[in-house]
Amino acid sequence: MDRLRRWNAERLSRREVLRCSLAGVAGLTLTDLLRLRATAASPGGDTAIILVWLPGGASHIETYDPKPLAPSEFRGPYSPIATNVAGIDVCELLPQHARVADRFTLLRSMVHTGFCHQQGTHQLLTGHEVRELKNQPDHPDVLSIACKLRGNVGRAIPRYVGVPPVNYSGAAYLGPAYQAFSVYGDPNDTGFSVPNIGLADEQAQARLGDRINLRQQFDTLRRDVDRKAMMRAFDEFESQAWDLLTAEAAREAFDLSHEPDSLRDRYGRNRWGQRALLGRRLVEAGVDLVTVQFGGSLCGRVGNWDDHAVNHHVFEAMKLRTRYYDQAVSALIEDIYDRGLDRRVMVVVTGEFGRTPRISYQQSTGGGVGSGPTGTTQPGRDHWPRATSMLFAGGGITTGQVIGATDQRGEDAVTRIVGRTDFLATLYRHLGIDPDGVAFDDFAGRPIPVPSGTVIDELTA
Repeated sequence: MDRLRRWNAERLSRREVLRCSLAGVAGLTLTDLLRLRATAASPGGDTAIILVWLPGGASHIETYDPKPLAPSEFRGPYSPIATNVAGIDVCELLPQHARVADRFTLLRSMVHTGFCHQQGTHQLLTGHEVRELKNQPDHPDVLSIACKLRGNVGRAIPRYVGVPPVNYSGAAYLGPAYQAFSVYGDPNDTGFSVPNIGLADEQAQARLGDRINLRQQFDTLRRDVDRKAMMRAFDEFESQAWDLLTAEAAREAFDLSHEPDSLRDRYGRNRWGQRALLGRRLVEAGVDLVTVQFGGSLCGRVGNWDDHAVNHHVFEAMKLRTRYYDQAVSALIEDIYDRGLDRRVMVVVTGEFGRTPRISYQQSTGGGVGSGPTGTTQPGRDHWPRATSMLFAGGGITTGQVIGATDQRGEDAVTRIVGRTDFLATLYRHLGIDPDGVAFDDFAGRPIPVPSGTVIDELTA
């Protein structure tokens, strides 16, 4: 018995050494994440998705579903403009979208029941009809599931990157191995860098190498005990962690300085434009799953698209932010097609829901960008999951069309109504994943099926 206790103590010590071998640079979990991500089989294929997320929920009327014939208490001050596709109009705030409409398709009839930000995000990205208010989902989002099913063996760069990750989303019971590799900050800043990717400092690499060499010396002492080749398996994933930390390809994938100034200017020299460009650069480098979030100061005073009258003067805020939004999204669409990535890469643009067609008026709770002084009565639009507009481009889809419609006031979808599981089924189809029959054990060990809907055929035909 004493001998067994000594053996367990020695094995624990060795594991602690292994866990610390990369902790000084990468943190405790990097190698573990690589190991965990490799436990599932990959369905193959190299298709990719860039999800451009509008946190807070954008007004469908001031973007992709204008309603010029609605009563004044609904329609707002902006008019529709024609695009380069006959019969398709967008809001006048999006003139660059109008120029590339032949390269995207609009869905105007997404409907779900999540009336708050957490519920809306959870419903749209997990497919489960969540009604509770929880900041973290009970179920994994679509991209975490795709990350698990595709695996991560032999990759020097992550499969799933959030620039940054979508608020209120996550891997839930799949575990942290399938969370997005998180990228925060402003890629437009000259000092922008991504921690734990492609260490360029030779001294840092040398220190990391010393830690691994020290661990290997400890390993040698216990090889006789290690009868199941556990150390060799660990070495494989530690090697992947080393690649992620030191490989030139990993560092260059995140380095926007390699892009021509003219292209960076086309996207817009601001946080959103450079995030969108980074998303394109990542999928071109081999990342399959990318979220690009358009939040922060460019949105207005409260940093998101949540245009309640207490937050923003909705029409002033939309006018301010859409100049950056219009430029970044249209540039991303053009770039995907011009580089021949349009069959492999699908671009999806959405937030968690639309906004109330009926304009509300309340007093501002604070002055600032897109909002009048405190106490000023101003117009706003509230949460509205009964009518959400989405944009799709690339992915080999049929473009230059509108799918579905809402009523004259923009309140309810009336034709070709699409649900949250249909949206997810379409993303899975593009990624080469059949979710039917797939289930994962939750935290209690119960198998939870992945929700499955009907693919939006108009997109995939």
